[in-house]
Amino acid sequence: MNSVEITRISVLSLGKILGIIYAFIGLIIGALMSIFFLLSGAIIGGTEGMIGFLFGASAVITLPIFYGIMGFIGGVIIAIPYNLIANWIGGLEVEIETKK
Repeated sequence: MNSVEITRISVLSLGKILGIIYAFIGLIIGALMSIFFLLSGAIIGGTEGMIGFLFGASAVITLPIFYGIMGFIGGVIIAIPYNLIANWIGGLEVEIETKK
């Protein structure tokens, strides 16, 4: 096994990767919330039930967008101090293995 050290992370690269990962997580959470709100809206019925339908339908759209934006911002915020600290004490050591 070879050992390599990650000494710098591209700020935008980490932001994009975490943005996509968090958007996917938001999609899963949004789908679960959508099911919950749609079922509760059907049980409650009436005007109050319509609010549940609206929250349920919008959760699948808004949560992936919100989570994606927060993941991107979080990735940018994490990459900047990582690069500063990696210059000071060294980066992450990762072992890689090449397969034939």
